Amino acid sequence: MSAAGKSAGKGAGKAASLSRSRARLAVVQALYQMDMAETDLGAVLEEFSANPLVDEAEGDRLGKPDVDHMTRVLKGVVARQREIDPLIDNQLATGWRLVRIDSIVRAILRAAAYELMELADVPARVVISEYVEVAHAFFEGDESKVVNGVLDQLARKLREGELPTRG
Repeated sequence: MSAAGKSAGKGAGKAASLSRSRARLAVVQALYQMDMAETDLGAVLEEFSANPLVDEAEGDRLGKPDVDHMTRVLKGVVARQREIDPLIDNQLATGWRLVRIDSIVRAILRAAAYELMELADVPARVVISEYVEVAHAFFEGDESKVVNGVLDQLARKLREGELPTRG
């Protein structure tokens, strides 16, 4: 393969990765909308599939998400929420319950938990890193640290041996 072909391949991979990152952001926004406004899954899928994401603070168009990934994760979270929520609850600090934490953090943890449970083709480190970045998009405080800690614990339980041992 020529250097140009390799470069094009890397560009395509990067574009697909960016599209999947946008899908994760869209999933969190959609879960939040479903939670707060009690919007129907079908309506949320239609809205987020048809429109590019926009950075509200900057007014920038971020582009379209990977609709297949977004749909799979959204449908999966909705279908398996009764399994996902107790898994997350068990990772939270004593005295904290999922229903007590910020609704955006809750959406982030649910989406990531689903990916850790069902998308074995996506490395746990990628899932954790991507959703910590989503947390950074919404928060400037310690929320991203909470997301990182909870997801690290979840990944160690759901994907035993995939992450290096702590030392």
